[in-house]
Amino acid sequence: MRPVSLAELRDAVRDTDGTLLVMGAGTAEGWAGAPDPTDHVLETTGLTGVIAYNPADMTVAVRAGTPLTTLQQELADAGQRICLDPARTEATIGGLVATADSGPLRHAYGGPRDLLIGVTVVLADGTVARSGGHVIKNVAGYDLGKLLCGSFGTLGVIAEVVLRAHPLPPASRTVSILCDAAEAVTHTGLVLEARLEPAALEWCDGELLALYEGVESSVERRATATPGGTTLSVADAEAAWRRVTAVSDRDLVVRCGTRPSQLAVVAKHATSMTSSAAVGVHTLGVTDVDGLRAEFPQVTVLRSPPGIQAWGEPHAAVPLMRAVKQRFDPDGRLGPGRYRPWF
Repeated sequence: MRPVSLAELRDAVRDTDGTLLVMGAGTAEGWAGAPDPTDHVLETTGLTGVIAYNPADMTVAVRAGTPLTTLQQELADAGQRICLDPARTEATIGGLVATADSGPLRHAYGGPRDLLIGVTVVLADGTVARSGGHVIKNVAGYDLGKLLCGSFGTLGVIAEVVLRAHPLPPASRTVSILCDAAEAVTHTGLVLEARLEPAALEWCDGELLALYEGVESSVERRATATPGGTTLSVADAEAAWRRVTAVSDRDLVVRCGTRPSQLAVVAKHATSMTSSAAVGVHTLGVTDVDGLRAEFPQVTVLRSPPGIQAWGEPHAAVPLMRAVKQRFDPDGRLGPGRYRPWF
């Protein structure tokens, strides 16, 4: 099924019996665990296009199947962007919200949940629910959007989202600091203490990258003031950020969150790794998931050969997650097999 409007999506969910697997561009198909066989696959890629865009308020309403790259191109004409830079460049907007995926810009702007100000979702019984709106400081009602971030299509089908936009920076510089994982913790602290306000601060395989954005004079001043850093040329900067993205192309890729100070401990398990050093979000290629989970139980497998479990042992919040799932999808129609063994 590939609906092309909210009405068609509602009817597809409401009038179809059996289980449903929600899929966008398919770039995160194996995340959250391999799904069980389902009666129907519901593709959101037919739900495309901008619904409303207000450059003055810096908000945009967009259908969930719209590719992020397409939306960025449209916003660039008005000198704006959505501050999401995931490794999955082909991903749809709805897919990024459903997987809560982001990239190095999370250091300054957060992830999808921090940029999401409104959502329209079709629930498992076909009910259309809306939360939030087109105003950044709208506080009316429950913040359903944040609940849907990272739900992997198990609570409802995201149909439309309203996102906060930001101005495109007129200038940028990338500064490189060569260091191992242990040294990266120290260098990260120095950059933060200097109040240089990087847009991204990412350690990747022996190199700490600080991205500065803004007006030319400010960017140049902050890049020059970075302790122990070397400003990269445009070509070298692009190559460095491609290396960050390439970590996600490994055969076995996991993600985990720790205290930033534990970067070096996590790195011992990695064949290749990129980390938002100040946030403590790590994406790494590994050969032994169980060894990493022995030290950091909350590891999520993003990409793997068949047979590797996406989630570790259930943690304290899993009973609450089960209760939410039961309330939103009492018949277990949406995404069966996701979150195994938790559900």
